[in-house]
Amino acid sequence: MYLDVFDRNPYGTNCWVLSAVDSDEAVVIDPGFEPEAVRAVLDAADKRPTAVLLTHAHFDHAGAAGSFAGQVPVYVHPDDVPAFTDYPAWGGGSATALDHVADLRTFSDGDVLRFAGLSVEVLHTPGHTPGSSCFRIEDEVVLFSGDLVFAGTIGRSDFTNSDPAAMRRSLIRFLTLPDATRVLPGHGAETTVGTERVSNPFLREAG
Repeated sequence: MYLDVFDRNPYGTNCWVLSAVDSDEAVVIDPGFEPEAVRAVLDAADKRPTAVLLTHAHFDHAGAAGSFAGQVPVYVHPDDVPAFTDYPAWGGGSATALDHVADLRTFSDGDVLRFAGLSVEVLHTPGHTPGSSCFRIEDEVVLFSGDLVFAGTIGRSDFTNSDPAAMRRSLIRFLTLPDATRVLPGHGAETTVGTERVSNPFLREAG
């Protein structure tokens, strides 16, 4: 699998770019900032975006998704769709407006999306936001965890539209995954399910 990341932004948000090695298309996860810089990553790999996937609609993950995507479809869970019409009312925590998305589509828990030679399974993992989701790449033992789990910690569940009880259920679901699963989070360094199972104090509390 081809994989790259763009994280040069004020929040250190990981924008992941991925595809099958032999594909000239790519999936982009969470292009929150600097659309031109993300396009440069794709150009350097001689790939073009075929879909944008959002783990959730906080502006540091979704803010520039519309500008980056153009006519490329952008996918998000239905519970986070309201962020694109009224970010403050949705509970984004600021008056920030997300860039307009020309082709906004939704996914559901359990969906398998097929792009760029990859099969991407959706895991709806609410708590951080109502629509927070993770993406598991079938046959690659890789999980893009968004702001659910980071190396050594977990995402916040104290925003206006967060749900601590749902967050706990989502963390328990995370712990059902195989220990060898690579975890590529929304911020910070890569980890594994097994590493977090034994060393992450928040997951010990959840389990």
